[in-house]
Amino acid sequence: MRPSSTLFLLCDLQERFKDAIYGFEHVVATTNKIFKVAKVLGCEVLVTTQKAKSLGQTEPSVDLASLGDLHIGTFDKTLFSMLTPDVLAAIESRPHVESIVLLGIESHICVLQTALGLVSLPKPYKTYVLADGVSSCNPAEVPLALAQMRAAGVIVTSSESLAFQLLGDASKPEFKAFSGVIKAEKEVTAKAVDVLLGRL
Repeated sequence: MRPSSTLFLLCDLQERFKDAIYGFEHVVATTNKIFKVAKVLGCEVLVTTQKAKSLGQTEPSVDLASLGDLHIGTFDKTLFSMLTPDVLAAIESRPHVESIVLLGIESHICVLQTALGLVSLPKPYKTYVLADGVSSCNPAEVPLALAQMRAAGVIVTSSESLAFQLLGDASKPEFKAFSGVIKAEKEVTAKAVDVLLGRL
């Protein structure tokens, strides 16, 4: 797994869902942490919203601005899967992308359908989902969705585990900045893991 060939997809983490999604603030916290990792390592990020006119834009506390040019776009959709024609075109225009990492909401609907779509493409991507970066209105739906994704060949992992996979080697020049992010986010990581993975 290499940062230069990895793309993060953030699914529908919108302000209107703030009071409905279990552990919403922890999904946001994991998202912001992984964005810091993406910035250090140079991974691109693509974002979707679901019917933004009705359901609002991406939650304002999600720090998209910090990504700069690594944020390759926010795409609105009505399809439950993120894989609209525009999103697929954006992904396929980046032939260097081999691995795709999913986070966002809801686990059992949009995240699930996106993951199943990615591994079913004629040229499937190596697909990961961050268990501490996804949730649903009903938390009991999450383990069922993760199990279905895993059965389809999706790799279910945690944000910290994936971050270290991306770095790969402590001798890399990015290690100091990377280590700073991991240390600064230690409490955030522990709380998100406890809340979002404690029910799995």
